Amino acid sequence: MLIRPAEAQDDDGIWRVVEPTIRAGETYPLARDLTKADALAYWRSSAHEVHVAEAGGAIAGTYYLRANNQGGGAHVANCGYIVAPSATGRGIARAMCVHSLERAGALGFRAMQFNFVISSNERAVRLWQSCGFHIVGRLPDAFEHPGLGLVDALVMYRKL
Repeated sequence: MLIRPAEAQDDDGIWRVVEPTIRAGETYPLARDLTKADALAYWRSSAHEVHVAEAGGAIAGTYYLRANNQGGGAHVANCGYIVAPSATGRGIARAMCVHSLERAGALGFRAMQFNFVISSNERAVRLWQSCGFHIVGRLPDAFEHPGLGLVDALVMYRKL
């Protein structure tokens, strides 16, 4: 597997990865009817450093890295990760997390915070915990899951 900075020609591959997650609406808090153009504009915001994970010559995952806040909070990074449904369970999310932690440290960040981890996404919660993140907050009923109804969102944090 190769993790590298995303390039303009990767947009179709990034869309193929993020679209199923957006449409499912179960693990990422974006509108389920988001268009390709709007999804890519969000993912590729000028404030985001975007990377892709390639496996077998195709984009299998993507993440963005950014400052969680400005000013006095700019030393804390934030990331968003999505793995293609066909690539889950192959270590891609873990590899992207490790890569993002290393990249954040290289950029001078001193911590990383995930603002809105859907509590019903137990697999991700366990993965982030195994990567050193701790649950530091719980937002009751903050996410409307399409199948489960209202579920909590977690705030997770890790020093670098």
